[in-house]
Amino acid sequence: MVGSGVLLSILDRSRTRTGFDDAAALTATVDRAINAERLGYHRFWVAEHHGVPGIASGAPSILLAAIGARTSRIRLGSGGVMLPNHQPFVVAEQFAMLEALYPGRIDAGVGRSLGFTEPVRAALRTRRDAPDTFVADLDELRGFLDGTGPVKVRPAVPAPPVYLLATGQGLAIASKAGLPVVVGGPLLKSDGAALDIYRKNFRATAKNPQPTVIVSLDITIADTAEDAAELVLSEAWAMAQSRRTGEFPPLEQASDIDLDAAPQRVRDRVQRSIATAVHGTPGHVLAMLEELIVRTGADEILASTSTYDRGALLDADAALIELF
Repeated sequence: MVGSGVLLSILDRSRTRTGFDDAAALTATVDRAINAERLGYHRFWVAEHHGVPGIASGAPSILLAAIGARTSRIRLGSGGVMLPNHQPFVVAEQFAMLEALYPGRIDAGVGRSLGFTEPVRAALRTRRDAPDTFVADLDELRGFLDGTGPVKVRPAVPAPPVYLLATGQGLAIASKAGLPVVVGGPLLKSDGAALDIYRKNFRATAKNPQPTVIVSLDITIADTAEDAAELVLSEAWAMAQSRRTGEFPPLEQASDIDLDAAPQRVRDRVQRSIATAVHGTPGHVLAMLEELIVRTGADEILASTSTYDRGALLDADAALIELF
């Protein structure tokens, strides 16, 4: 069993799949949330991506409202709403509405990523060379949520907690603001020094008296190592294709992927993705997670797993929670 006190949650990005329309991805997300609540997961978060063929979720607040109507206990949130794409007041209104509908269950996870491509950024009225107003936008959002802003947000409800999706720079922002962080990617490969600095510099608040680190990563469990590697191939292939084409594609069935016919650079990227993913049998994954938790001091694991086979994905969710 993973160490006591570590929470387990899911981030679902509403991945599209070849052979299915985009609506099926959203229906699958709702179904997965229902299953996650039945299994006993702590949170279920959804993502925000715009104009991406491989991801159907562009409006987290709407998707969370649909999930809230089909669940009763599990916490729901965004991983995350990207503040550069929105006016903080509108984001505050959306999450106040969710909090009113599903009291005590809503998390406002926010990030700072821009649109994936230049046309998407133009459609969102954002651009790479725009002034960086993220810290001010974050402060403005928190003010609107807690009722100290210049305009009162309606409905008037207790402020849902805010979480920051953080890189190295984001950790400094989070520690200064006294916010819990969600980290992934390169930070998980480090020795934890950046997270130690976050904790050391954390400014405690009444809402967040202690620093909190949520680690987000793909975790895939199957009966055999070979089955697990096959399950992660679809996501690894999509990531490699996005680097080559600039467009993140739908997931393909593993049996339809001809890796041998791909350029060597693509094959190398796929193999690197598979090698660095947390996947395998329950015992192997347990050992990897225990090492990760010790190294990062994670308070919570946020599994962002995607597979082409939805049934296998639900099976992996069930196998993962058994480790906790």
